Amino acid sequence: MAATLTDVARHAGVSIATASRAFGEPDRLAPGTLGRVLQAAGELGYETPQSATATRTFGVVVPDVANPVYATLLKAIQGQAWHGRHRIVLFDADEDLRREREQIEQARRLDGMLLCSPRLPDAEVLELVGDTPYVVVNRQIDGAPCVLMDAEHGPAQAIEHLAALGHTHIAYAAGPRGSWADIRRADTIARACERHGIRLTPLNHQAASIQGGRAAAAPAAASGATAVVAYNDLVALGLESGLLELGRKCPADISIVGIDDIDLAGAVTPGLTTVRMPIARSGALAVDLLLQAIVGTVIDDITLGSQLIVRASTAAPAV
Repeated sequence: MAATLTDVARHAGVSIATASRAFGEPDRLAPGTLGRVLQAAGELGYETPQSATATRTFGVVVPDVANPVYATLLKAIQGQAWHGRHRIVLFDADEDLRREREQIEQARRLDGMLLCSPRLPDAEVLELVGDTPYVVVNRQIDGAPCVLMDAEHGPAQAIEHLAALGHTHIAYAAGPRGSWADIRRADTIARACERHGIRLTPLNHQAASIQGGRAAAAPAAASGATAVVAYNDLVALGLESGLLELGRKCPADISIVGIDDIDLAGAVTPGLTTVRMPIARSGALAVDLLLQAIVGTVIDDITLGSQLIVRASTAAPAV
């Protein structure tokens, strides 16, 4: 069986992104690192496709370009593509399944595509992409090359943090229906709450926006929970605003935790406790993997870690 780029990276003791750069953009690596990768490739008999350094044009499909998470992701994708003088074509699905379907069909005409948090069912995504090289970001689809942001460690840390503060009843403010990330985060939170003996109240699905969070405020208040974990930071910030209008202050009356760690999370008062996701790293790595997929390299799924960032929006429950 022929050696893959993953084999080379493992043998050289570097990330797959670093191994990829050794063949596509060697000037970006330190001489010692480049030497290790090339030596590993030689020892394993890895053959670099001749077209690995060609300029490419690929599509990037996102659910909502107005969401700061996808703005950060797009900036990282554009920056990484620019280093190789590759071009990207942006497709904004606007959380519309019909539009997402049409945009994937349009992106098939390009050299490849990055599908960021697609909302369509797995089978439909696989059918739509056809033979076009692609990488999925922030969603796991069996049979598809994926770059995943860990939905286990960071969210579990958030529940452990709230349990240590003394919370015994937590609500989860869900995100868009059909979101893979929402399903994974909800499952992780439910299992963590069970481990810590915490009562969990799931709230209805809302848009992944500040307005979605405001819509979840009244149900959160009515649930009697002393803390809320939100699908993302925008929902968390909307929750805080909506709860304040209902006379519930954060964190004196209710603690709030977000997910993503967008720039705004550390700028508001109180600062938002949140789970930092490797958004920019995911975008840059996805570009490297897509360029490898375009030239026929077999790509393995990669998961990047998450980490709880504690700020002032969480405190012990009021007595």
